[in-house]
Amino acid sequence: MRYFIQLGFDGTNYHGWQKQKSTEATVQNVVERALHKILKKDIVVYGCGRTDTGVHSSQYVIHINLDSEPSFDLKFRLNKTLPNSIAVFEVFLVSDRLHARYSARLRTYDYFIHLNKDPILSKYSTFCEHMILNVELMKKVVELLLKTKDFKAVAKRPDLYDNTLCQVSSCQLFYHEEQSRLRFTITSNRFLRGMVRFCVYYILEVGSGRLSFGDFEKILKQKKVIDYKRPAPPNGLFLSKVEYPSIELKDMHPMIKMLKLGLE
Repeated sequence: MRYFIQLGFDGTNYHGWQKQKSTEATVQNVVERALHKILKKDIVVYGCGRTDTGVHSSQYVIHINLDSEPSFDLKFRLNKTLPNSIAVFEVFLVSDRLHARYSARLRTYDYFIHLNKDPILSKYSTFCEHMILNVELMKKVVELLLKTKDFKAVAKRPDLYDNTLCQVSSCQLFYHEEQSRLRFTITSNRFLRGMVRFCVYYILEVGSGRLSFGDFEKILKQKKVIDYKRPAPPNGLFLSKVEYPSIELKDMHPMIKMLKLGLE
C-alpha cells in the first residue's frame, strides 16, 4: 500500500532533504527515524525532489510503502514524534503507480527578499542591506527567464545532466514598495541544481546595476561567461507547491501565506 505524506519544514538547521553519509541532519533522515520509531521497522522514504542546505518547504511530498493500513492515526503519531521544524499536513492512500518524484508534473519555488532589517523575516527572507534596486529592469530579467528553454548558465553542476532544458510555465517578480519586500516565483516541469538561487543572484545583480541586462542576456544564452557568480542565500527560498496530474494538494502552511501578503 502506497501513501503520500504532505509535509512542510524549516530547513534552517538541515543539510537539505536528501540523506547523506556525512551528516544525520537531513530532513529525510529525521523522517525515516520517526517512521522507524512508530512502525518498528525500516521504512524507505521517497521525496519529491532535492532541496539545498538551509532551504525551506511549505509543501513537500513524500511516499512510503506499507504492507497494511496502520491501525492508528499516522499523521498524529508523526507530528508527535517529529521535531517542531517538520510538520505533517496530510497522509493519504494513493495508487502504487504514483511516485512522489517522478509523477510530479510541476513544482513551484518562491524566493523572498526584504530591504529593511527585520528580525521576524531573517530566517525566511533574504536581507539585502543598502541595496537600491531597479525593479522594472529586474522584471525584464524575469521575462527573459520565462522565454528561456536551456538553463545551463544558471545550473550549479550542468555536467550532471543529459540535458539542461526546462519548461518554465510561470515566472514573476512582485514588489511591495511600502514593505520594501520582493517575491520571485517560478514554476517549471523540472529544476536544475542551484537553478532558482542563481536566477535570483542574477536578478539582483542586474537590478543593482552591477551587471547590465545585455550582459546577463549573453550569459543566459551562453555567449558570455563570467569569472565569479554565487547562488543567492538559501534562507529566502521555499519549495511552495508540487502538482500531480490526478491529485490536488491543499496549501496548508501559514508561513508561506503570511510571506506572500502584499506580494501577489
